[in-house]
Amino acid sequence: MPLSKAALWARFQQTYTEFPAAGLALDLSRVDFPDGFLSTMETPLKQAFAAMEALEKGAIANPDEQRMVGHYWLRAPALAPTPALRTEIEQTVEAVKAFAADVHAGIVAGQGGTFTEVLVIGIGGSALGPQFVANALGQPTTDRLTPHFFDNTDPDGLDRVLARLDGRLGRTLCVVISKSGGTPETRNGMLEAAAAYADAGLVFAKHAVAVTGAGSNLDKTAVAEGWLRRFPMWDWVGGRTSVTSAVGLLPAALQGLDIAGILEGARACDAQTRVADLKQNPAAQLALAWYFLGEGRGSKDMVVLPYKDRLELFSRYLQQLVMESLGKELDLDGRVVNQGLAVYGNKGSTDQHAYVQQLREGVLNFFAVFIEVLSDRNGSGIEVEPGVTSGDYLSGFFLGTRDALYEKGRQSLTITVDRVTGQTVGALIALFERAVGLYASLVRINAYHQPGVEAGKKAASVVLALQRKAVDRLKHDTATAYTAGDLAAALGTPDAAEALFKILSHLAANGRITRTGGAGVATQFRG
Repeated sequence: MPLSKAALWARFQQTYTEFPAAGLALDLSRVDFPDGFLSTMETPLKQAFAAMEALEKGAIANPDEQRMVGHYWLRAPALAPTPALRTEIEQTVEAVKAFAADVHAGIVAGQGGTFTEVLVIGIGGSALGPQFVANALGQPTTDRLTPHFFDNTDPDGLDRVLARLDGRLGRTLCVVISKSGGTPETRNGMLEAAAAYADAGLVFAKHAVAVTGAGSNLDKTAVAEGWLRRFPMWDWVGGRTSVTSAVGLLPAALQGLDIAGILEGARACDAQTRVADLKQNPAAQLALAWYFLGEGRGSKDMVVLPYKDRLELFSRYLQQLVMESLGKELDLDGRVVNQGLAVYGNKGSTDQHAYVQQLREGVLNFFAVFIEVLSDRNGSGIEVEPGVTSGDYLSGFFLGTRDALYEKGRQSLTITVDRVTGQTVGALIALFERAVGLYASLVRINAYHQPGVEAGKKAASVVLALQRKAVDRLKHDTATAYTAGDLAAALGTPDAAEALFKILSHLAANGRITRTGGAGVATQFRG
């Protein structure tokens, strides 16, 4: 049963903690921990702290690829396990700052003049992190370069971005981000961008920068074509934790954002969340709340509700960070556990007019994470009612929604920050990165590999290989009209009939083959 207001106030006084060094506060008063729960978790939590300490000292945390996991060193290079790594990190940050300064000063310019736009080409963590930061901290009136993103391989989506850049490609700097240089979505975006530059009579290489692994295919392309600059993407930084590397810092610096503040906020939160004391560690508190609310197996979804437009993309960013890290079939002992923690959300109070009705009265399959931002705006505003501002309404909606959910037994926790700054953004990123790592230890899974993602890439390559065989057959046998089943039999792949139906339908819709007759699965296609 939900607690009374008086009991909630008593609990609030015990469970609300401010962390001034990290610039945030955490309220667990709407989490109904049972008596004795925290004491029973002391040993697993100590083990999680130990695992995190080993990780930061350079232990192999990604056994699939025999890699360390060192995103924490990005904002505290002194912690890197070797002097060489420390120097690389420090030099990269300085190189990012220097390059951005040269771009802003017009020392580095495009064929059309000083750069005014930046097109970031990436996928997953190479886009989600930079997009979140750009949206959270950007200001159209002060941004040095306006950011744009290729974050998919959807041709229509690419065309929409290029339409916004029409006439300005000569003043658009492209940042291509791919660790291996072989990620299909990023490669496709790069090729599409290069074609657009060529169509405009421009040389893509004179507008291109790479963020990639040393010696990767992308690195080799950048060297061979004489791109403007190359920045490192180390194998010990995963895409979903790369936002405080050149992956996120370079686009942010080019936009003119406070990258020093982002790093400082992350560094301060890292220091706070290293403390091996639950009461002084907001990430440990977060991880234990997730563990309790999801019964240690992710049985409930996490709904992220930031009450600030600038944090609208935070839930999308967290989807990858949390779900790619925690969605694992096997535990550390090789047992099938099918762990995970689903994340969704948008922003308050928009959500109150969308899905909060179900959250309050529908299936109880979630818990909420509210993010409260105390400062309304820069400067003064108007009163929309006597003594009441728009920001007062937003705050009221947050408090009202939290209470309305709890009255129905819907539990939540609240993170409070003063305002959205570089420090705040860095702290939030570091807070959830650490919480994910600690939670993974509690449920005994590896947060730092992603075999499911690789399986999806392999499956896609099989489909494309089948498409090549199908097109080759149709081109060499133009007299015959094939159904998907006929073609599957002719290719000796009878189990591929359904996939071929989808492939042929897509090719026909784009004018690459001809639909000649029939309907549904009996539709015939000709090359």
